[in-house]
Amino acid sequence: MLEEKILEFIKKNNLIEPNDKVVLGVSGGPDSISMLFILNKFSKKLNFEIVVAHINHGIREEATDDEQYVERWCQKLAIPFFVLHSEVEKLAKIQKLGTEEMGRKVRYDFFEEIARKTNSNKIATAHNKNDNCETIIMNMMRGSGIKGLCGIPSKQGKYIRPLIECSREEIEEYCAKQNLDPRIDKTNFENDYTRNKIRNIVIPYIKEEFNPNIINTMARLSEIMKEQDEYVEEEAEKQYKNILIDEIKSKENEYNNIILDIKKFNELPILIEKKILLLAIQKIFGTVKRIEKIHLEDMIKLCNRNIGNKYLTPNKDFKIVIKNKQIHINKLK
Repeated sequence: MLEEKILEFIKKNNLIEPNDKVVLGVSGGPDSISMLFILNKFSKKLNFEIVVAHINHGIREEATDDEQYVERWCQKLAIPFFVLHSEVEKLAKIQKLGTEEMGRKVRYDFFEEIARKTNSNKIATAHNKNDNCETIIMNMMRGSGIKGLCGIPSKQGKYIRPLIECSREEIEEYCAKQNLDPRIDKTNFENDYTRNKIRNIVIPYIKEEFNPNIINTMARLSEIMKEQDEYVEEEAEKQYKNILIDEIKSKENEYNNIILDIKKFNELPILIEKKILLLAIQKIFGTVKRIEKIHLEDMIKLCNRNIGNKYLTPNKDFKIVIKNKQIHINKLK
């Protein structure tokens, strides 16, 4: 049964622990309303609290009905309910972002806000096994490396995905048995966005022509990639400590300059070299989002040439300098 499957998954992966307070992102669709219903059942047994965050994007005609549907469930279950009304399409035009990207930003900013307001230490989203398959295929088409083929993680910082090993079919069957009558977002059936095209065209085609079990196949691929990625990350951490000369911080206790031993660096496999550079950049900026494959390749070429007083500025935020047989990764602002 779905409830037992999710409970076992939560315990196995330590997604929720006693005294946790969890913000649930609930749209009112089958996935999120199942998550709300099931986690509410577990809350006393596992000794944690939940609150609900709902975003009314103001895009669909049914948005107000969705909001009222989620609010009614929260009232019935005596769960705190928070709602954000946001004109996502207007914001997207102002900030020159795609509607999907803007919607995601608004959603996660609101989750963070409610977590702060309610002193919650976890945020749960209702991604499922089908979402994971779609994400992996999207990442493959973009030419992703191992990280992208890992798919959607079950745990990432304060974010947890209790339904990530459950298929969409299992969830819809559960909703029917429990008479949850979830809201259906009709835009999911429109092929305006890449994810919808993968969901409605690509995956059904693969199922019919090549592999009817593609959802589970991609879930296995995700697990294999996670194991490999974890190994590489651990090795990179170990080698980073081995070649580290200094980590210089500012008065605000932020990393300004990371210094590495260039001889030891150049003796490492190229995959580990890339990971070490990403690790250093992550330490300085807290993100590697703007670092592309070409940037890493250029930085490694610079280090491999090992010519003193040469430098590279991959972007306006930092500079990598070779001097005194050392690699200096300097924050510029």
